[in-house]
Amino acid sequence: MHSKSFEGTGVALVTPFRKDGSVDFKALEKLLEYVITDGVEFLVALGTTSEYPTLTNDEQIAVVNSIKETNNRRLPLVLGIGGNSTSEIVTKIQKTDFTDIDAILSVVPYYNKPSQKGMIQHFSTIAAASPVPVILYNVPGRTGKNMEADTVISLAHNNNNIIGIKEASGDITQVMDIIKRTPDNFKVISGEDALTMPLVAAGASGVISVLANAYPKAFCEMVRAGLNDDHPKAREIHYNLLNFAEMIFEDGNPSGIKAALQIKNITQSAVRLPLTTISRSLYGKLDAEINSIPYEK
Repeated sequence: MHSKSFEGTGVALVTPFRKDGSVDFKALEKLLEYVITDGVEFLVALGTTSEYPTLTNDEQIAVVNSIKETNNRRLPLVLGIGGNSTSEIVTKIQKTDFTDIDAILSVVPYYNKPSQKGMIQHFSTIAAASPVPVILYNVPGRTGKNMEADTVISLAHNNNNIIGIKEASGDITQVMDIIKRTPDNFKVISGEDALTMPLVAAGASGVISVLANAYPKAFCEMVRAGLNDDHPKAREIHYNLLNFAEMIFEDGNPSGIKAALQIKNITQSAVRLPLTTISRSLYGKLDAEINSIPYEK
């Protein structure tokens, strides 16, 4: 599938849990129908927002199969496959069923903090092993290490199978440098909801969004408006959703977005340890904010 498929709004899907902690597949189906019907352009399974480190291997496979079944090839599907052991990721890729998977999203190795040279070798090895295109994922707030613009640019120019990056460094200058110096068909995707509008205005191709679990229609409209150079419309939606975009990360992700999904009667707010649900005071503020937002009640 051509990388053009990954323009616009991708949603980093949560994994709904019941109160007893088991995976709620019915709620997952409901969430998928909601985001697909309301216009997101692609889906991301087993990203950070899915709480995949707390899912067993069997649960991960079951969640992906459930998403594939409900999606039924309606939208491109990106699968999170990352980690901090290159050889283990290659083994996982070799064991993965890539039926109905259009790309993988692979995070910068965390905890062992590789050098930029190590990152280039790591992602080049993954790109060579993957039967589908690779989207890099830079999120130094979680990994403890920033993938520098020069590293991304080198990977983009030297690996045909690396088609884009989800950039969540929060450094707009770095993201603009990547946009400027990568090939035209390389997708630079916002990894931060609150920065998506300015990044799209600067030339990003879209977003992989947490917020779009709750407000798919409005967020898609904002991104499309930005891609079509309708900046007044994009700005209006951006500012209507900005408080919400900040609130959902206040007590951690996906605890915040799951609370919002509970308020909107889409899924429960339950998360697995070591994550906990958001504070009662934030829940009250989130409820009031949702009631004040002029979209998708």
